[in-house]
Amino acid sequence: MVAVLYQLVLWLALPGVWLRLKWRARKEPEYGQRIAERFGQVPDSVPTNCVWFHTVSAGETIAAAGLIRSLCEEFPDYPFLVTTMTPTGSDQVRARLSDCVAHCYAPYDFKFAVHRFFERVQPKLLVLMETELWPNLIAVAGQHNVPVVVINARLSARSAAGYARLKGLTQPMLTRLDAIACQTETHVGRFVELGADPVTTTAMGSVKYDVALPQRFEESVAALERAFALSGGPVWIAASTHRGEDDIVLQALLQARQRNPELRLLLVPRHPVRADEVSTLVVEAGLTVSRQSELTHENKAPAEATEVIIGDVMGSLLILYGLADVAFVGGSLVEVGGHNPLEPALCRLPILCGPHQFNFSEAMAELEDSGALLTINDADTLAGGLMHWLGDPQARRRAGEAASEVLAAHRGATDRLQKLLGGRIRTVFLQ
Repeated sequence: MVAVLYQLVLWLALPGVWLRLKWRARKEPEYGQRIAERFGQVPDSVPTNCVWFHTVSAGETIAAAGLIRSLCEEFPDYPFLVTTMTPTGSDQVRARLSDCVAHCYAPYDFKFAVHRFFERVQPKLLVLMETELWPNLIAVAGQHNVPVVVINARLSARSAAGYARLKGLTQPMLTRLDAIACQTETHVGRFVELGADPVTTTAMGSVKYDVALPQRFEESVAALERAFALSGGPVWIAASTHRGEDDIVLQALLQARQRNPELRLLLVPRHPVRADEVSTLVVEAGLTVSRQSELTHENKAPAEATEVIIGDVMGSLLILYGLADVAFVGGSLVEVGGHNPLEPALCRLPILCGPHQFNFSEAMAELEDSGALLTINDADTLAGGLMHWLGDPQARRRAGEAASEVLAAHRGATDRLQKLLGGRIRTVFLQ
């Protein structure tokens, strides 16, 4: 019954999905482009009989890029396809992998779209990142005898409870999976409890611990430091913020500037389309504001009094972390679950995070236990945590080193996954 209702809901939603793309394209024009791909119409440039990775959005694409490139180098005679759902993910595929993979958008989970995609592409293997579990996608893969492997798999307690309420849909989907490589044993337990095969569901770590700094990182940081006129004073970054967090961040900045008037903020909304909205909030708070896109594209340095710079250029977050002394990780003061704390850890930064941490609960707990992360709850505690680390350079340095040590202790998932997927690739191409 649940499966039937799922198909009915999809059909009823079809006109709304198309209209939502058109509506979103008013602010983000990329959503109005290549719409046919989202309904299974694949460009001629996409090869058949390929290894297909689905990486969803920018974060997952960045995390998987090293693994995908290593597999492309190991199997240079086999075609690879990487699909995403968002334009930002598409941009990252082009930036990081365009020389070795084909790319298009993945089809939405309408049966007709998924069937059309499989009939055209005829993939040999489908690799899904994290929690991209779509019933029709996985069912149609089974009908076409295409093995499906989930890597870097994670399932928060909240998500697991949601899947459990839809057991009639979830259990058949999980039993069709050939392998699930989870980030931790905790995630293994949740998948198995929902119906995944305990023999093929294992913990292999997270590839996000293996992400490295980009080439010419220091040069890129120095270039932005000049463009932003940041030399000389302390800088903190509030990264991947959502609506409801920006006001809190700005209140904390005002409090902290009472003690250190030279303090400046890099405010990076999770979605750059919110840059106008966030700029308005900054002005309403009585602070001066500049935008990264204006400063870098127009080669115009901000006035010395500029207190807030909005990061509105996709794909540059790691470089922006490199400019900062302390990082706040967004999505954690609202019930989003927190974004990736491993990127500021890679840059050896002490980390501040709100109480909503379920997306990266294990990583954040370990970072906190190591002394690299402080959990805050509001503007007062955010300002307090910020000034604690800015006021004690030795404590700030120790926290950054502790963050780096946590990363080092968990590296290696990419190598393990390369072995797992390498074996699968050999099998499907030698059949």
